[in-house]
Amino acid sequence: MPDLVRSGAIHSEGKRIMFRSLSTVARTLAPGFALLSLLVFCAPVIRAQSQVSAPKANPNDTRFQGVTEDWTTPVLNSSHLMPVAPLVGFVDDHPGYTVELLQLQWRWGDPFDLYVMKPKGVKKPPVILHLYGYPADTDAYKNEIFQAALTKDGFAAVGFVSALTGHRYHDRPMKEWFISELQECLATSAHDVQMILNYLASRGDLDMSRVGMFGQGSGASIAILASAVDPRIKVLDVLDPWGDWPTWMATSPFVPEEERAAYVKPEFLKKAAALETLDWLPKIQAKKVRFQQTIFETDTPKAVKEKLRAAVPAGTTVVLYNTPQEFKAAFPNSSNLEWIRHELKSLPENAPAGDASPQTQQKE
Repeated sequence: MPDLVRSGAIHSEGKRIMFRSLSTVARTLAPGFALLSLLVFCAPVIRAQSQVSAPKANPNDTRFQGVTEDWTTPVLNSSHLMPVAPLVGFVDDHPGYTVELLQLQWRWGDPFDLYVMKPKGVKKPPVILHLYGYPADTDAYKNEIFQAALTKDGFAAVGFVSALTGHRYHDRPMKEWFISELQECLATSAHDVQMILNYLASRGDLDMSRVGMFGQGSGASIAILASAVDPRIKVLDVLDPWGDWPTWMATSPFVPEEERAAYVKPEFLKKAAALETLDWLPKIQAKKVRFQQTIFETDTPKAVKEKLRAAVPAGTTVVLYNTPQEFKAAFPNSSNLEWIRHELKSLPENAPAGDASPQTQQKE
């Protein structure tokens, strides 16, 4: 089952944003670091503007009748999502690991791909969720070198993308995109993390008492929201989260100038405020947290980076990379998973996983 094909064309402004982000990091990296730079930072961008509602339901699809979703909070219990049975695309067998491609869905119009990579010879491995930032798609999880790196040392890995990103962008007007629909994308993606944990727990083949999550960019912001409301994420590792929405929208070069005025209006910022990274950072429930920032990255302004660092909970490990060279050295073989793996290994095996989020029932 291939990734779902999104509709629409790539705007020239989107290409400009993509190449600006690449020029900030990827063009400075050595060939040995090409995998991470290309697979994580390089992805098509869909352009848009304006805040509108989600697509209307298809009257012929009755599976999601009764679904409601609260975009004002990352907490799941004020929403009612209805998971259907996963569709299995394939199971690939490799010398040291397996890769499953599944399609999950619990709201109308938003099926998405989930990659579950498991090491062989480990009965119930600890698992790390990976969520890269907009506009990265699932290309990284199709790369065998990357798959092998993620499942090294007996860890399972789960990869997916956030709302209105990559293959999840379809059946929407081109004026709508991740930034214009920020409240929707942050809230639904934080809900998705919790629903994915529900699904993973239902499988019975993973150690759900040792769950970690790595997030980058907007994916880091979503990981923070999810960890603040779901104690099942025991170890959290984030890189360059977005936040401080009034300042970020007003000053980030990621925001197109011709659209910026719409995103600094009080009505837009009021909606985004409910999902403010600065407010949710101190509420993180993970037992161990690492907060990483690339100081040389420019999409998040310096003043915002400083506010985010100041908001981390006590005991957080803070790591700063001042130059691309420092960043490259910290990611040998295109991965930087030693810290999160070490912290997960230090947790007792198969201990109580904590209170699961509601809505675990699967609809056939």
